[in-house]
Amino acid sequence: MKKIIFAFAFASVLWSCKTAGTSVSSSTKKDVLVSINLNDIKDDKVMVTVDAPSITTDEITYQIPKTVPGTYSEDNYGRYIDDLKAYDTKGNLLTVKKTDVNSWSIANAKTLDKITYLVNDSFDTETGKKFGDDEIFSPAGSNIDAGKNIMLNTHCFVGYFTNYMSSPYKVTISHPATLWGATSMTDQDASNTSDTFVMSRYAELVENPIMYAKPDYTTFNVDGMDIQIAVYSPTGKYTAESITPEMKTMMTAQKHFLGKINSTKKYSVLLYLSTMKENDAKGFGALEHPTATTVVLPEIMPKDELVKSMKDVVSHEFFHIVTPLSIHSKEIQYFDYNAPKMSQHLWMYEGVTEYFANLFQINQGLINEDEFYTRMAEKIERASTLNDTMSFTTMSANVLTKPYKDQYLNVYEKGALIGMCLDIIIREKSNGERGILDLMQKLSNEYGPTKPFNDDELFAKITALTYPEVGTFLTTYVSGTTPIPYATYLAKVGVTNSTEKIAGNVFLKGQSPYITVNQQTKEIFIIPNIELNDFYKSLGLKGGDILMAINEKPYTLDNIYEMISASQTWKENDAISVKIKRDGKQQVINGKIKLPYEEKAGLKATDASKSKLKEAWFKG
Repeated sequence: MKKIIFAFAFASVLWSCKTAGTSVSSSTKKDVLVSINLNDIKDDKVMVTVDAPSITTDEITYQIPKTVPGTYSEDNYGRYIDDLKAYDTKGNLLTVKKTDVNSWSIANAKTLDKITYLVNDSFDTETGKKFGDDEIFSPAGSNIDAGKNIMLNTHCFVGYFTNYMSSPYKVTISHPATLWGATSMTDQDASNTSDTFVMSRYAELVENPIMYAKPDYTTFNVDGMDIQIAVYSPTGKYTAESITPEMKTMMTAQKHFLGKINSTKKYSVLLYLSTMKENDAKGFGALEHPTATTVVLPEIMPKDELVKSMKDVVSHEFFHIVTPLSIHSKEIQYFDYNAPKMSQHLWMYEGVTEYFANLFQINQGLINEDEFYTRMAEKIERASTLNDTMSFTTMSANVLTKPYKDQYLNVYEKGALIGMCLDIIIREKSNGERGILDLMQKLSNEYGPTKPFNDDELFAKITALTYPEVGTFLTTYVSGTTPIPYATYLAKVGVTNSTEKIAGNVFLKGQSPYITVNQQTKEIFIIPNIELNDFYKSLGLKGGDILMAINEKPYTLDNIYEMISASQTWKENDAISVKIKRDGKQQVINGKIKLPYEEKAGLKATDASKSKLKEAWFKG
């Protein structure tokens, strides 16, 4: 999973402001037959019918997941289920008791024929204030917009009968002919109004999302992998074709970087672009699956920002085909959707994945050394703001509860830095011949998608495959509570700390914005009673001033992201014209741009004697 905060800190400001399915009779009763009706949607609710397998107990429980792999939060998807009913083989209602938010107990279960229920979508309920507590992260949620878009994350629509998770699933989805389902699953129904998918067990179904919309997709092949890019853009601003060249370049580089480490034959990227309105998605980022990733981003993003963000989230999610999808513990292999036990190894599942998402770019020539150093320096800085003495394995195993869940974001910061340090250690000990990718290849060969490892045995296995120094690092800095001395490991490849003055953002300092909006009028104004930076001071702008236009382009809440994006291209001393409204009177202020500068810690290669090892680190 990868979460992104967009429009800098403005997202929370802007979003929080207030002014009949088909059954298949030929299947045996060992199968779970699911029918989802996308034709008859009322009040944004979809009817689901589940034909039960043969039940041998007097009572059975049907459950919708509390959490799903990759989310690391308790989301309680059962809260979106309404009016669940159970019927016997004669069509009589059976007694159903809701035992918790995600579970329904059904009496006289030996006579159970089917259950029916309505599914609400989660996008309608999002506020965007804080995902992870009561909010469902949008790429793991659902959208039901009749005739336009159905974001069908299968765990939101389909549950399982207790002790029948290993039963085969056959899912039939009836839908308007105008909607096409983008997925990595194979449709076994030739009709353009009905799709049928067969999965070996519930866990396989959960890992296969579907996005229904007007057909807008591209396909291409990279080294034997068929890749599909599907896009839903509500206003038609973007198409799959418009972003495919950049995606193809990136995913080709990723495949070349991985080599033979995976055997996935098809991979789908399902991109949902949000209007950012009250009833639409606000949790931006992506969620991984073995053969797909769901991505949610705001449609208002300029093209270059959209592509940049897609590269960020999709590259991360794609590398999850290595871990945890190919290398994982028993906690993941036998995932309990309603009483999950979490693995200790988020440092690997998310951290190494995030490290690869950056390393492959310099390895394949997509970024230069300075950009890579900047990214790692930013991760060191952000990690320092989190708890650097908390055991990473303890945090990981307890990530669903406080205080550990509050440290989850460190998997993308310190987790990636753990991967970097391990990579450097292995490079040094092997004289540059091997790195962490080699380790992951060996682990993949040792285990693979169907053979999990024991959580408490992984460190010993890694040490046996590498060097004692790797084991010492893991026990000291990953399971231990000692902060990592990054400078010590970076020095091994000739990289040292540096400090430089860089231009800051005109509209933001850290996570504190200088501007906000009036939700009723959509006007953008400078926040009163705060210390303004040199940009505002040099132009004589004041708190309370309404920003109407910049360089003759009008701006409001509707296109504020375009204003923020444009500001990132401004240069020192460039001419600027700002139209404002102050005390009810309009005026135009002409002047030159004065950017705010700040000292920022960075990294720089300074030891030429280590250049050979550094080169192996980047290009080996």
